[in-house]
Amino acid sequence: MRAERAPRWSWALYALLVLVSLPFLLPLLWLLVSAFKTSAAIFSSPFDVNLAHLSLANVRQVFHDYPFARQYVNSVYIAALVVPLTMLLSALAGYAFARLRFPGRDVVFILTLVAMMVPSELTAVPQFVAFSRLGLTNSHVPVIVTQIFSATGALAVFLMRQHFITLPPELDDAGRVDGLGTLGVFRYIMLPLSRPALATVAIFAVLNSWNDYFNPLIYLSREGLLTLPLALQRFTDPLGGVYWNLTLAAGVLVALPVLLTFLLAQRQFIESLAASGTKG
Repeated sequence: MRAERAPRWSWALYALLVLVSLPFLLPLLWLLVSAFKTSAAIFSSPFDVNLAHLSLANVRQVFHDYPFARQYVNSVYIAALVVPLTMLLSALAGYAFARLRFPGRDVVFILTLVAMMVPSELTAVPQFVAFSRLGLTNSHVPVIVTQIFSATGALAVFLMRQHFITLPPELDDAGRVDGLGTLGVFRYIMLPLSRPALATVAIFAVLNSWNDYFNPLIYLSREGLLTLPLALQRFTDPLGGVYWNLTLAAGVLVALPVLLTFLLAQRQFIESLAASGTKG
């Protein structure tokens, strides 16, 4: 049998999608090109893409004149702790809300959803007082804890709970017939089937950790402890101006890991979001 041909109007649809995507792609392309120009060239010829006028001088200066490498490492290792812990805790909580029966389960789940709606600014003061009394300010501990137990963490619990609801209950029965307990069913049956949902949680956790500006601003003041969102505001001169060439070069370096994470996990991300609304 011959393969079915795509409808003629599909090409018009593709062309329309390309046109719609241009307003989103052009700023990224401008950022990428401008990161390799001088400050004067950025504003005098913003759309000049002549390779002869581009250089890596901005990137070298970012690492040579500023502690950007150290700040990059800070963000990487914080994310490396926040992401797996968020995935683990949200999977455990989501499994409990979806498959276990215990008193007050629905009330606790509703309170978890309420946490998604409470602005972080409302809880910033009591959290700061608590961490200050524990002597943890100017360390990464409060940043890591607040990123895990944030609105993003509550959203991760909700996504995992919705995913586990979609799995047939016969899987639990089959596992218990084979001698598995509750944790065994979770570990050997549920988790392997949860890769799309876990990938989605990982993306949200990466974005939350990588882009977090508010919590590091509160708890960190030493230059060597800063994360990337705070580091980007350091590219200024004493008179209050901004070194745009350095800011854009650093911005490209900051954006690349997030873009790569989404490109690698976009299929699982879309599948999980599509499945999260099928049952309630």
